[in-house]
Amino acid sequence: MINYTIRRLLMLIPVLFGMTLVVFFIIRAIPGDPAQVMLGQQATKDAVELLTEKLGLNDPWYIQFFDYIKGLLTGDLGHSIRSSAAISNEIWPYLAATLELSMVAMCIAIFLGVNAGIISAWFRNSWFDYTAMIVALIGISIPVFWLGLMEQWAFSLELHWLPSTGRENVRDPVQAVTHLYLIDTMINGRWDQFAEVFRHLILPSFTLATIPMAIIARITRSSMLEVMQSDYIRTARAKGMRMFGVVYKHSLKNAVIPVLTVIGLQVGLLLGGAILTETIFGWPGIGRYIYDAIAARDYPVIQSGILVIATIFIFINLIVDLLYVAIDPRIKYN
Repeated sequence: MINYTIRRLLMLIPVLFGMTLVVFFIIRAIPGDPAQVMLGQQATKDAVELLTEKLGLNDPWYIQFFDYIKGLLTGDLGHSIRSSAAISNEIWPYLAATLELSMVAMCIAIFLGVNAGIISAWFRNSWFDYTAMIVALIGISIPVFWLGLMEQWAFSLELHWLPSTGRENVRDPVQAVTHLYLIDTMINGRWDQFAEVFRHLILPSFTLATIPMAIIARITRSSMLEVMQSDYIRTARAKGMRMFGVVYKHSLKNAVIPVLTVIGLQVGLLLGGAILTETIFGWPGIGRYIYDAIAARDYPVIQSGILVIATIFIFINLIVDLLYVAIDPRIKYN
């Protein structure tokens, strides 16, 4: 296990290097000059050239790439072209917002998706099975932006139950400690703010959870159906074991490996694919941060933002691989 973990960590180096190189060239293929974007269309040619020189954007590409990699080796993600602030200091509040939203969405997707898949498999070909799978198919097919807008219209504009945008009540801002507002409000002992932050999370988290919830439900059902046809499950049921014990003690434990794989992939996709949800609900996450950087041609922010998301995605998949052994001792990593 230790040797396998070390090998996987060492594999991160060429993967991240290659990804950084690809992103470096792709973002420089985006039309537009960062200096021109910053100064505006009315700026003179001399002013644009002076700012380009100051930012080092006229250096050869290999010098710019070498300088960026050299900074990464010292823990420096670079400086934003727009704000001149260190990206390592600037990026965390945005990343924390996306992490909080993604984790709440994933908890909803796992709880509802796994249980819907289990019940569908146990009551196969029942009305619940057909209904759950139809809903799952709709959940996979429905556009996220449309669902988000419909939720805002129904629960915010018509019913006035939930806020439509933002992370907090702007009249009573959260005192940031970790920038994970649910945790910050508990640290500060502000349970009224905790409730308000949670209310702001409901609509975007359910919107973001729709697709992974549908995928998890379908995979869980398929995996559970295969396991429940095994001899040891028939034996357990013949001995009179209750449904809860058969499902959660025996069936689910042996059916969870493919479900866990899907969960790991979906967590990574949520981190990188939340930009539509963040835009609709005015959520200040890393997706919006990178999107604004693309609009401003802020190359260092784009590179570092994608690098951070990719690193988290790779580590999540490593954790999932290690959990396989904890769940199923028959799996060995040599």
